[in-house]
Amino acid sequence: MWNGYGSSAEEQTKATTYYVAVNGNDTWSGTLAEPDAAKADGPFATLDRARDEIRKLKASGPLAKPVNIFVRNGLYQLGQTFKLTQADSGTANTPIAYQSYGKEKPVVIGGRRITGFTPYKGAIMKTDVGSQGFKGIYFRELLFNGKRQQLARYPNYDAENPYGGGWMYVDGKPVNMYQDIPGEDKHTLVYQKKDMRNWAHPEEGEVFIFPRYNWWNNIVGIKSVDREKRIITLKGDCSYPIRPLDRYYVRNLLEELDAPGEWYLDKQTWTLYFWPPSPVTEGTVYAPVLQTLVELTGTSYVTIKGLTLECCDGSGIVLRNTANCLIAGNTIRNVVAHWDWGISGVVVAGGKNNGIAGNDIYEVGGHGISLSGGDRITLTPANNYADNNYIHHTGVYYKQGVGIDMSGCGNRASHNLIHDCPRIGIMFSGNNLIIEYNHIRHINLETEDTGAVYTGGRDWISSRGSVIRYNYFHDSLGYGQDKGRWVSPHYSWGIYLDDNAGGVDVIGNIVIRARDGLLHLHNGRDNLIENNIFIDGAQQQVQYSGWNKTHKFWLEHLPAMIKGYNSIKDQPAWKDMRNISIQPEQAPGFDGLIMSGNTFKRNIVFYTNPKAELFKLSNVPFSRNQWDWNLYWHKNMPLGIPQKNVKKADEWKEWKALGQDAHSVVADPLFINPGSGDYRLRNDSPAFALGFKPIPVDKIGPYKSDLRASWPIVEAKGVREKPLVSEQ
Repeated sequence: MWNGYGSSAEEQTKATTYYVAVNGNDTWSGTLAEPDAAKADGPFATLDRARDEIRKLKASGPLAKPVNIFVRNGLYQLGQTFKLTQADSGTANTPIAYQSYGKEKPVVIGGRRITGFTPYKGAIMKTDVGSQGFKGIYFRELLFNGKRQQLARYPNYDAENPYGGGWMYVDGKPVNMYQDIPGEDKHTLVYQKKDMRNWAHPEEGEVFIFPRYNWWNNIVGIKSVDREKRIITLKGDCSYPIRPLDRYYVRNLLEELDAPGEWYLDKQTWTLYFWPPSPVTEGTVYAPVLQTLVELTGTSYVTIKGLTLECCDGSGIVLRNTANCLIAGNTIRNVVAHWDWGISGVVVAGGKNNGIAGNDIYEVGGHGISLSGGDRITLTPANNYADNNYIHHTGVYYKQGVGIDMSGCGNRASHNLIHDCPRIGIMFSGNNLIIEYNHIRHINLETEDTGAVYTGGRDWISSRGSVIRYNYFHDSLGYGQDKGRWVSPHYSWGIYLDDNAGGVDVIGNIVIRARDGLLHLHNGRDNLIENNIFIDGAQQQVQYSGWNKTHKFWLEHLPAMIKGYNSIKDQPAWKDMRNISIQPEQAPGFDGLIMSGNTFKRNIVFYTNPKAELFKLSNVPFSRNQWDWNLYWHKNMPLGIPQKNVKKADEWKEWKALGQDAHSVVADPLFINPGSGDYRLRNDSPAFALGFKPIPVDKIGPYKSDLRASWPIVEAKGVREKPLVSEQ
C-alpha cells in the first residue's frame, strides 16, 4: 500500500502537495511549507481547509497524481471531528496522505485548554469552564501536562498499588460466583460500616464496580443511599448481580476531592475543581470537547500517518466501510474517557484492505484496536489488519478493554507488542482470522477467567478456520477472589478456546507462565494444537474441560449453535472446513460426551513445579481426541495426568495404555538457555526426531519500519517492573 511521499523536492514532483501549520492561514494557498516574507501566502491553518482544497481539485476533474498534506509541528485543537467521506477518496494510482512533515511531531487534540484557576480550599483550585466554551459539555477526562487525572473518588487511588488497592468491598458473606441465587438484583449493594460516608448529593456520584464474575466492570450512577440499611441503589443495572466482596469505589463527588490529581466538575455551575499534583500555573490543563478525533466513512486510498492524536471522550479514529486506507505511525493516547462497549483507540468497522500499522496506542479507556469486516457466511475476507503496533495500558474505564478486539472474516493481527491490559491481549470471534508473530505479556491484571488470547464458539461456527501461530505469550496473570481473598495470579490461561470454540489451528507458539494452564479447551472441538512450546503452567500445563449432553451450558447454547450451523450448512465455501459436516445435534457421543476432534501433537511441554500437573482433563472422550509425537519434561519428576483410580506413579503408563502419546518421549528438550528466556532448541534436541520444527522467534513482535511511530520501542513501565500486589 502507498504510504505517502517524503518531503524531498524530487519526491514532491511526483505528488500534489499542501501544508498545514499552526502559523498558517486558511485564506492562503497552502502550497508553501511556511509563510512567505510578506506574510501574504503560506500553509493552511487547519486540516479541514486542506481537505476542502482537495475537494476543489477533484471537482475540476480526476486527480492526476497523488496528494500529500504535510502537517507541521505544533498543537492543533480540533473544533469538530475531522471527517472524510467517499468524496475525499483517492485512487490506487492517486492516493491521498495526511502526514507529519519530515521528522516533525504535530499533535492533534480533541480538547480545549482550561485556564483561570483561583484558590478554592487548601490546595484545591477552581475555575469557571462554562465561560471557556465547556457549558453543556460534561467531560469525563482531565489531562494535566498530558497525563490523565483521577475523578474525585473514595477510596483514593493508590499509586503504590494501582490494581489491588483503593477499593471498598460489598458487605456480606461471599458465595461461589457460579452459584445462582434466586431474587438477587443488579442494582443494589450493601456497604460495610467502615465505609459510611455523608454525601450531600449522592445522586451525583457513580459506582465503579466489578459485579459477580469479575469479568469486567460497570460504572453506574447512584440513585439513592439508605444510610440506616447501608444500601446504595443504582440508577441502572450492572452487567451481573452484585455480590458480597465485589470490589468497588465511588467517584464524582466533591466531598471526595481530597488528594493531589483529583478533580470534579459541577455541571450546575460549570465550575471545575482540581487539586493539581504540581503548581497549575506551571502546567497545562485540557479536557475533551469531541467524541471522536478523526472519522472516515466510505473513504478509499487515504493514509493518516505520523501524528499524535489525543484527548477525546470516545474512540480516537474511526473507519467505517472504508477501503485501502492506512492509519500508520501515529501516537494515539488519552482517548476513550468513559465506560462503553466497543469504543477504542482505533476502530475499523467493516470495509476491506485497511491497515492499522506501526502505531503507539496507550492510556485508552477501552480497547486499543477494534478490527472487523468480511462476510462470515460466504467466508469473504475483509483483509483488514493490525500490524506492528505497540499497545499498552488499555481498559482504563472499561475493563474488558483488550489490546486488539478482532471479529468478522479474513482479518489479521500480526507483529504487535501488547502488555499491561486489564483483560485479554487479543480477543477474537469470527472465521479465518490470523493471529501471528505477536508478543503479549503481563496481561489480565484486573479480571479473571481469561487468557492472553481468547475466543468462544457459542454459535458453533466461531472461530473456525482461524489460526494462532508463531506468537510469544507469557505472564498471563489474572486477579480475583480465592476463598474470600483477592489474589493474583488467579484463574487465567495462556491460550483460551472457550465455550465450544472449534476449528482453530494453534501452531508454533511459545506460551510461558499462566496460573491455570497454558492452553485451555473449554468443550473445544476440531482444534489442532501442534509444534508449540508450553512452559511452566502453575497448576497444570494443558486443560481440557468438556461438557456432556445434560450440561447447563450445552442446553443453553444449543439453539444458537443450531442457528449458526444452519446459516452456513449450504454455503460452498464452508464445505472444506474441518469436520463441519457434524451438526450440533450429532455432537454428543454414545457416552453423552461432546468434546471431540482435537489433536495435540509435536508439542514441547516443560515444567518445573513439583506440584503442577501435565494435563487436567474432565469429560473428555479419549477415543475421539488425540495426543501423540510430543516431548514432555518435568525435571525427572512424574508427569501428572490425574485419572480415576490410578496411582500418581502409574499415571503416565496408564495414559499410554489408553492409546495416547504412543510415540511421545519424556526427555529434556535441551533449550539453549531457559534461565534467561531463550527457548530455542539445541541442535541435539530430541524434539527434532519427533518432527518438531524450529519456531521463528526472530520474527516475533514489532519490527523496524518507516511506518513505526517510534524505534527502537522503549517499553513503558508496568507490572513487570512493579509487580501487582493483592489486597490481603
